[in-house]
Amino acid sequence: MQVTRPCVVSLRWRLEDAQGQLIDELNEAMEFLHGGDDLFAKVEEALEGQEVGFETSLALQPDEAFGDYDSNLVCFEARSLFPEGVEPGLQIEGLPEGAATEGMPADVVYTVTEVYPEHVVLDGNHPLAGIGLRMHVTMLDVRAATEAEVQAGSVGEPIFMVQTGAPPDEPIH
Repeated sequence: MQVTRPCVVSLRWRLEDAQGQLIDELNEAMEFLHGGDDLFAKVEEALEGQEVGFETSLALQPDEAFGDYDSNLVCFEARSLFPEGVEPGLQIEGLPEGAATEGMPADVVYTVTEVYPEHVVLDGNHPLAGIGLRMHVTMLDVRAATEAEVQAGSVGEPIFMVQTGAPPDEPIH
């Protein structure tokens, strides 16, 4: 069966930054809805019309992956709004209750990047925003999508999501 929209593809991949440093590796096959919300557009374009066994390597610019870095998505909030033990790397959905920052989207995942005695720095960019990526993909299987998958626009939880003010999703698994 050839890949056509909508269908479900089973993939393995290796994701690296532009310098070849490993970011993520999916060794076990995972299913994605081709023609839904599961994959980057450039990956879908490469898979279109292909068959089981297809392999490719793609270079993804930031705007083709997790978007450009937006310094307007960085803010400072009072340390008192966070629990004891807050540390860099913690991710929270939306701003903490009582946040004073005006104009920040409430529906993105923020990452704590720095903790100071009086304030905490929050970054609403995806952790891979602004980074060029290399993706090595192997297609292991393809099947027809079910009506439920087509209606949902996904086989399950999307792995790759660009945060643009849309509801938050998990970044990379």
